[in-house]
Amino acid sequence: MTAATRRLPMIEVLRGVLGDAGVIFDGASMARYLTDWSGDHKGRALAILRPASTAEVRDAVKICGQSGLTIVPQGGNTGLVAASMSTDADHTAVISLERMNRIRQLDAENFTIRVDAGCTLQQVKDACEVADLLFPLALGAQGSCQIGGNVATNAGGVNVLCYGMMRDIILGLEVVMPDGELWNGFSGLRKDNRGYDLKQLFIGSEGTLGIITGVELKLFPKPSKVETVYVGVASFEDAMRLFRDTRRACSDLLTAFEVIGEECVSLARLVHPELAVPIAAPVHVLMEASCSGAIDLRRLLENVLAEAMEDGLVTGAFLAESVAQARCFWAIREGLVEGQARRGYHVRTDLSVPLSGVPALIERARGIVASKYPGWTSIAYGHAGDGNVHFNVLPPQDMGEPAARAIGVSIETDLYGLVTTAGGSISAEHGIGRSRKDVFWSLLPPIHKRMLKAVKSAFDPDGLMNPGCLFPEEKELA
Repeated sequence: MTAATRRLPMIEVLRGVLGDAGVIFDGASMARYLTDWSGDHKGRALAILRPASTAEVRDAVKICGQSGLTIVPQGGNTGLVAASMSTDADHTAVISLERMNRIRQLDAENFTIRVDAGCTLQQVKDACEVADLLFPLALGAQGSCQIGGNVATNAGGVNVLCYGMMRDIILGLEVVMPDGELWNGFSGLRKDNRGYDLKQLFIGSEGTLGIITGVELKLFPKPSKVETVYVGVASFEDAMRLFRDTRRACSDLLTAFEVIGEECVSLARLVHPELAVPIAAPVHVLMEASCSGAIDLRRLLENVLAEAMEDGLVTGAFLAESVAQARCFWAIREGLVEGQARRGYHVRTDLSVPLSGVPALIERARGIVASKYPGWTSIAYGHAGDGNVHFNVLPPQDMGEPAARAIGVSIETDLYGLVTTAGGSISAEHGIGRSRKDVFWSLLPPIHKRMLKAVKSAFDPDGLMNPGCLFPEEKELA
């Protein structure tokens, strides 16, 4: 008798609590929950559980605990580090929050919104739009990523420059703990200094401490003016000079500053063959600024660009003349990501360094690839205004995937060593998950390891939550 067969009675108990729609047990129906967006990672699980309420999450967690099942929480499954990819076919249940997609409360007077964790980011943004408010988190996957997953991974995106990471725009959380108890951390308060801020422990925890079921978010006035600029410069060093000048001139009106290496444009055209790229330059810069009130934002940006052109810093600049044209500019940035996925396996990194270190990081990384890995293509782009560089490397098109993956491990090791030496991070916004946990753990000083283990032990003493994610296996923790 297999482990799965022995657990059939438990599956029936779960069906009694969650209903037939709440339990998926057959392989074909489970498949989409066990493959990530990139296609790089495949998972396994005994069952997929789909609770429709916080009460059902609590019941499911209690039943799993009583039955000896570990739990992998899952949002929209758009992550890139295999954080929600279960690897145990016999002893693990994936709990998907996709049926928990209710806007609980939008309080326009207090500029807050309270939502189920399974709401997509786009759903939350749309609800705010109707109320003439802004929720600023912006990601390429916002039509499918879920708010709970955004919290659990401390999502970043293009507006971090102005509004901060996900942890900066969260007021409160509701979390089901590993024993099924409910922690209600809602308050709606912007200032609350009553001891430890427990919600911060769950932000970025990647499902290892509990299941986030509800989220309370800060909202902002919707800007009445948005200007989008596409600029060409000669180097990443010039791009960062332009950022410093623009940031000083525009202050917090500057909401996004993206850099795109010229080599990325052909990848965007794999998705949008008709794409009109306004410039040809070694480095492209996409900037966005927004405001309300009497500020002449367009004139402000025109002055900044005029000075940059006089200084020889900018080779070409285009201010979007319409919302449609602005979307075309952004399609270049968003399309290059999907274009890489269509190209097939590639080395994907998510690095961050202090702002002043961005040009050197890219230059040195390119040098490593060119000297050690001939035939591989370096791709550099990212949210340079907050120091985040996505430095990816594509294998030769005639190289088989097994060989490419083997070499890719060496490339990752070199790039992680480079960013660590520069005092940066191996994960700016994607998280650690399963794919980066070994290198993450190997770089931590002993005291950091002790503190992480203490938090995990306090919240999840039996190791039920997302085993194998963020932390090494139990035997390796000793």
